[in-house]
Amino acid sequence: MSSPSRGEIFRVAALSAVKHGYVPEGVHAHPRFEVVVVADDADRPDWTHERNQKLADDLGVPYVRDVEKALTECDVQVAVVSSEAERHCDLSLRAADKGLHVVQDKPMSTSLSECDRVVEAVERNGVKFLMWNRNTMPAVLQAHEAIKSGAIGDPYAVHVDFYFAKDAGPRKTSDEPGTPPINWLEALKAAHADGGDGGVGNKPMGELEIEGIYPLAHVFMLTGAKVNRVFARTASHFHQRNVDNDIDDLSTVTLEMDGGLLGTLSMGRTGAGSHPDSGGIKIHVLGSNGALVFNEPSPEVMVFHRGITIQNSIHQRIGGEYDFLLMEDLANAIDTDGDTVLNARASRDIAATVEAAIESGTTGKPVDVR
Repeated sequence: MSSPSRGEIFRVAALSAVKHGYVPEGVHAHPRFEVVVVADDADRPDWTHERNQKLADDLGVPYVRDVEKALTECDVQVAVVSSEAERHCDLSLRAADKGLHVVQDKPMSTSLSECDRVVEAVERNGVKFLMWNRNTMPAVLQAHEAIKSGAIGDPYAVHVDFYFAKDAGPRKTSDEPGTPPINWLEALKAAHADGGDGGVGNKPMGELEIEGIYPLAHVFMLTGAKVNRVFARTASHFHQRNVDNDIDDLSTVTLEMDGGLLGTLSMGRTGAGSHPDSGGIKIHVLGSNGALVFNEPSPEVMVFHRGITIQNSIHQRIGGEYDFLLMEDLANAIDTDGDTVLNARASRDIAATVEAAIESGTTGKPVDVR
């Protein structure tokens, strides 16, 4: 475990935890960040209050059904947002306007205009913003250092395979006509128990919108290049809930980036049992003097024995401190008035790339990134 930075202890408000409780828990695990309150708006549905109350009980802190009261009366300096996706930006904006630094779960939003509002608020209020991401995985950090050192020369192309081997309900079938479609919100609420509810909310979201932040953040970190145009192919290939809600669970995306760099993504949710670990995540970077290839979850140990189950993972990751390193990154950004590994503007640009890719997948045409 890396040694934590020394300095101020930051008091944290968890603004909703209905999606990923591990995000506020990951924040709380760093010795410089202490979640002191869980808060949400009083008019939220009962199931959201139940999840928020559980996190508050687990952390031994109060649950306040009044976001404004929590932000003004609990002496907090940081807000962590893990609500339904369509509420991410609203809660982040309200926190930034109170002068709080923000840690936000992905995706940034289901609306690019909402992302723009958060960028403006973060920059106007001079606060730090960290989008939850996987760029501090050990293999990604080592690859980044290798590229910076010139080990492969100047990068000119990057490819990311990003497949999550997580369940998504019934597999794609040929149901009889008249079979009721799977309700998105109810299906995602039911998926909470096994962590498969990353897209919970009223608006159905495909894997590009839910998980695209991860591979695109890798591309951004490794190349530093902005995406200008995309071409995508998308399909509802694996899961009935994606078919019923007309959203992707498999896609390929070609990226045209600054400096003539080219990128490609191949990503999707392949279902539990399709891979012995969380999924096939592999990155290739081509440079003028060589190439770099690595598996994002590495290093890991493979364990084989009788009676293995999906819940008892065959692959066990080593050095799994990326959430600690994310919070260390935020602490350093606050201490030095520096930047985070994935700030609001970069997160907004990734959301714009995802929006363009979804449009391209629908129209079958290349789309400029706004």
